Amino acid sequence: MAAAELVDRIWAGDASLWTGADEADWLGWLREPERMRAQASELRRFAEEAREQFSTFVLLGMGGSSLAPEVLRRALAAESFHVLDTTHPEAVRRLASELDLERTLVLASSKSGSTLETRSHLDFFWERAGGRGEAFVAITDPGSQLEALGRERGFRHVFAGEPTIGGRYSALSAFGLVPAALMGIDLESLVGGACELAESCRGVEGNPGLELGLRLGEGWLDGRDKVCIDESLGDFGLWAEQLLAESTGKDGKGLVPAPGEDPGAGWDRQRGEVRLQAPAEHGSEWFRWEFATAVAGSILGINPFDQPNVQEAKERSAAILERGNEIPLEPEGSLDELLGQAAEGDYIAVLAFVDPASERRLEPLLARAHETGCVVTHGLGPRYLHSTGQLHKGGPNTGLFVQVVDDTGDELPIPGKPFGFAQLIHAQAAGDLEALKERGRRVARVRLEDL
Repeated sequence: MAAAELVDRIWAGDASLWTGADEADWLGWLREPERMRAQASELRRFAEEAREQFSTFVLLGMGGSSLAPEVLRRALAAESFHVLDTTHPEAVRRLASELDLERTLVLASSKSGSTLETRSHLDFFWERAGGRGEAFVAITDPGSQLEALGRERGFRHVFAGEPTIGGRYSALSAFGLVPAALMGIDLESLVGGACELAESCRGVEGNPGLELGLRLGEGWLDGRDKVCIDESLGDFGLWAEQLLAESTGKDGKGLVPAPGEDPGAGWDRQRGEVRLQAPAEHGSEWFRWEFATAVAGSILGINPFDQPNVQEAKERSAAILERGNEIPLEPEGSLDELLGQAAEGDYIAVLAFVDPASERRLEPLLARAHETGCVVTHGLGPRYLHSTGQLHKGGPNTGLFVQVVDDTGDELPIPGKPFGFAQLIHAQAAGDLEALKERGRRVARVRLEDL
């Protein structure tokens, strides 16, 4: 296909460019920068008023609702802004103890409005904050349960997402821009850069999204399916890995994002270039990678806007919770035997259901995995279930998966639920391991304390 035709068909919403399914229904992100530019001044006023009353901000969200804000938070070193995307009881307990809830604005962010982790976090902080609606904000799609709850409880504001945008393409919608405004970034510059980039993606010559997408897709055709994303400002790869993995990892195909890995260390690798010099440039870079992913998806011949295997782990976790029993997470399999199976073209994924404060304790395991010569990725659970989890189950069977669990400490109750955060994260770990095994994936489970 000629490049000009490819670009024209993307902007025309031609679903046959991919699989001919419902792709045309999920292209709202193409025009979202321009739509949000018209709302930038309103968001800025909201943030200015909020910062007069509150000194701290907490975002409750998972996957597409949390990763863009988390990357911006890191890039800006925004110490007053926190992102909670773990169900580990120690992490939830620690954050709650550090906050002055009288001076904290809580943002519950979920497109569906029913994300289990986010609703559990919301119930927990609602009770802790004494049910003060003016200290809460919802960011959700119209008609969701969270929208109704926010109206019912008198939340300070309920921001509407755009229903024609999937979560991982929502960085330039309210899900990314409301948190950005509260962090004090120049919204006009952030969104203006995205609008300029979007305009440059309408042609062929000098189209940065097309160029990146063709490199990614053609690299995949050549067997270079590991995308070594540049280390960059704000750990941009944390956001980009969800976009690539969840968009392309299906039908036994997929681009394997590997932030920080060396693109020159193996024949199966290619570089994922990141162009960032300042925080406000995230707007244009988000759009460049979104457009590139749509282009690459057409080359892979998959639907880059669905996530058919994400639900598997969720359903298994829910079934385990319904049993109401204690969930033992015992070591399983042999780490030595698993790593001994590593062959050229494989990748190793370390899946850690641990307190994020303990992430550095994974370094010896990561170093050991690198000795195989394979690309090594790692993610914290349950965050990665909303990010790379689709690739793990729907992508090529070239992954070796090491699940890491730790001692979650005392249970932390979730108001209104028959289970607490410890039981929830145990069920999520157990459910994901079951889903991987059912898919015939090579897996092992180890304890953090044994590394």
